[in-house]
Amino acid sequence: MSPAVDVTRNGSTAIGFIAVLLWATLALFTAASGQVPPFQLAALSFAIGGGLGVFTWVFRPSGIRSLKQPGAVWVLGVVGLFGYHFAYFTALRNAPPVEAGLIAYLWPLLIVLFSALLPGERLRWFHVVGALLGLFGAVLIVTNGGQVQFRSEYSFGYAMALVCALTWSGYSVLSRRFASVPTDVVIGYCLVSAVLAGIAHLWLEDTVWPATRTEWMATVGLGLGPVGLAFYCWDHGVKHGDIQILGAGSYSAPLLSTLLLLLAGYAEFTWAIALACLLITVGALIAARDMIIKSTRV
Repeated sequence: MSPAVDVTRNGSTAIGFIAVLLWATLALFTAASGQVPPFQLAALSFAIGGGLGVFTWVFRPSGIRSLKQPGAVWVLGVVGLFGYHFAYFTALRNAPPVEAGLIAYLWPLLIVLFSALLPGERLRWFHVVGALLGLFGAVLIVTNGGQVQFRSEYSFGYAMALVCALTWSGYSVLSRRFASVPTDVVIGYCLVSAVLAGIAHLWLEDTVWPATRTEWMATVGLGLGPVGLAFYCWDHGVKHGDIQILGAGSYSAPLLSTLLLLLAGYAEFTWAIALACLLITVGALIAARDMIIKSTRV
């Protein structure tokens, strides 16, 4: 691989990691958005995220042509974005959030493993080790160092959490197959997902609007960041960057999210958070071994 290609790949990986940083704000914005039900919040956020993309077409009208794509592209994108959220919220309705969250957070590890099926990708031992260390760190974050009990009465919820993990990892890896499809199509994914989330809200939930200016700001923040710009950055990253590093590095999202909650006063610092920080950081460095070695040689 030439140095020029390496720079392009590394730059795309960095853009993809912006999505991870934005997803770290998801819990904070969600907590600050008040009592808005999950599907209603998703509908509002997807509409804002899609609207952000539509606004950019004012300055580059040719971007709207990207929506003309084969059906397979649309199925992948809508199932990826809306399907992930539908499975996740369904899992939380039918299983304790700690256990459901742990199963759902298998997606970074699955991305690393599934990437071996992509042309031109090689799964190396340090990719797997890095992702596993990140997973152990995520376990500590989600459980706060406590014990986890999986019970048979929550089997459906656990199954939906696994569907959630498989959906996002599958979407991320299969997106590489459509690397030539412009990221503008994600605008369409967001808008369709907003409509579907709105339908799910009307079917399953009672409507509760944000009650204060702060709650509205948090809702808008969700749409602009973790449920908006993040999807555009992730699409570019998984299509053109190092998908294995992105997968392993994604375990930093729950850690950064917890640190933000600490700063905002929604959580307290514990030994589990400190150990998780070490595990996730070391795991990301191990997974990025090749990139780091190549950078030091330039």
